[in-house]
Amino acid sequence: MQRFSIADLPSTPWKNGGGSTREIVCRPLGAGMEGFEWRVSIATIAQPGPFSAFPGVDRVIMLLDGDGVHLRSSGGIDHRLDQAYAPFAFSGDVTLDCTLLGGASTDFNVMTRRGTLRADVQLLHAAADIPVAQRGVLLALRGNWQLHSGDSEQPCAAGQGLWWDAVPQGWQLTPQSEGAVLVWVRLDTVGA
Repeated sequence: MQRFSIADLPSTPWKNGGGSTREIVCRPLGAGMEGFEWRVSIATIAQPGPFSAFPGVDRVIMLLDGDGVHLRSSGGIDHRLDQAYAPFAFSGDVTLDCTLLGGASTDFNVMTRRGTLRADVQLLHAAADIPVAQRGVLLALRGNWQLHSGDSEQPCAAGQGLWWDAVPQGWQLTPQSEGAVLVWVRLDTVGA
């Protein structure tokens, strides 16, 4: 289990200059963009332009902050990502064109290798018990949360979270402030 704070994650500029990424986790360790099974990150989109294609990868993107973007593809995707905390799933095989709907926006991104893992991205606004999972990510988006698993108590303020891999964990999640929001990413092995 690894704790993280978005503010402490290094920001890596994109090669095309259109934004930057803060990587939360990429597994297996050292896999890189070609060999990962799952990857979770925060991206800031500062300029319009194409999204990179990731053949064989399923993606979920969710607006965290800003005006959002309009995503289009020649294959029929026409989606305005302009509502915060509303996950949008799409195939990484598709090359998307991204247009800003105003200024820069910040997005939460989940990528899983198709046929290997499947991601379920859920938003929590109230106390919840989540079942045991082999791997996952919890991130407080707004307010304060108390995360409890076995003997572990983990307080998380907005922008803080934790991830785990290959060690089954179940959690009791309790908001500690009014209007608190937390994102839970459950990653299941395909066929399990």
